[in-house]
Amino acid sequence: ISCWNPLQSLLSSMKQACEILTRDPEGGAARIPFKTFSFLYLYLASIDGEISETETESFLQEIKAKADKHSGMVLIRHF
Repeated sequence: ISCWNPLQSLLSSMKQACEILTRDPEGGAARIPFKTFSFLYLYLASIDGEISETETESFLQEIKAKADKHSGMVLIRHF
C-alpha cells in the first residue's frame, strides 16, 4: 500500500516545470529563476490545499538561500 504524499507530488511537478522552462541544454541543470519557481510553487501549493502556508514559506526561504548562491537560479538538486 502506498500513501499519497502531497509534497512529493508537488516537488515532482516542480521538477517537470524546471525541465520544461529551463534555457539550459538537454541534460543540463534545468535552472529557472527563483521568481518563476516561487510563483509556480505558491500556485500549485494553493491548489493542492494540503501543504500549510508555514511549510510553503519555510520551503521557499530554503530554496531562495540556495538560489542566491547560484545567481538567483533554482536547480533541481536544490529540492
